[in-house]
Amino acid sequence: MDQHQPPDSARPEAARPDSEPVICSRCGKRADAAPLTWTCSVENGVRRYFCDDCARANIRSIEGRLDSAWW
Repeated sequence: MDQHQPPDSARPEAARPDSEPVICSRCGKRADAAPLTWTCSVENGVRRYFCDDCARANIRSIEGRLDSAWW
């Protein structure tokens, strides 16, 4: 076993089954897999994805670590 590889639970592809589409929690845009330009946030223990358009429009709130309910 490679000592430099993170455990399965730390890898993004292990956190979400590949069969489920990713949906933007703000506007509802869908993608087959999480695009590199999307933002992921964990709010109250729930993983939320935001498309690049929604992330750009709310970047100050995201950087201020405000929950998406405040945007």
